[in-house]
Amino acid sequence: MTTTDSRVTASPYAWLRPVAVTAALLLLGYGVLRLIGGLDGPRDRSAWPWMVGHTLFLFGIVAFGAVIVGLHSLLRATSPRLGVLDDVAAVAGLVGATAFVWVILGDLFPRFADAVATPDLVLLGGPALFELGVLTLLVRTAVARLLPAWAPILVLVGFGSIAVNLDLLPIGAALVLAGLVPLGRH
Repeated sequence: MTTTDSRVTASPYAWLRPVAVTAALLLLGYGVLRLIGGLDGPRDRSAWPWMVGHTLFLFGIVAFGAVIVGLHSLLRATSPRLGVLDDVAAVAGLVGATAFVWVILGDLFPRFADAVATPDLVLLGGPALFELGVLTLLVRTAVARLLPAWAPILVLVGFGSIAVNLDLLPIGAALVLAGLVPLGRH
């Protein structure tokens, strides 16, 4: 917030923090529902925890796409020196988010999966591009002193724990959430 002529005006990036927190909370909800769905044996794709969880995951990834765009815009406005790096990170993150959306839609709608084959490159490269893009933008945001230095580290550990074992999704999502909460406070 800045003061101009005794009026308080909101930053054009005020939306970024609530969207980032929402994205992480949706990921956390997916992780919790994934665990609930697996408590009684193999996960049933038609059971409500699986369907609702994947829907939360889909909305979370879309929200992360908005966060990528917001971080990119914020960095361009405040620290344009490394614009090419920010551009590459944003494109990588958005390509990765798109790959996630593709896979989630295939999980939720089997006819989509049958109609549109999912290449292995999407399954393997998508998450890596997404995480690399988000982390690069968060590190750049921390370097610009718009985020504490520890925040990207928490997000990295959160993403890493999810990559190690999907059953750690709730813990990983909580770490991602903790890393994103400080957005917009500096």
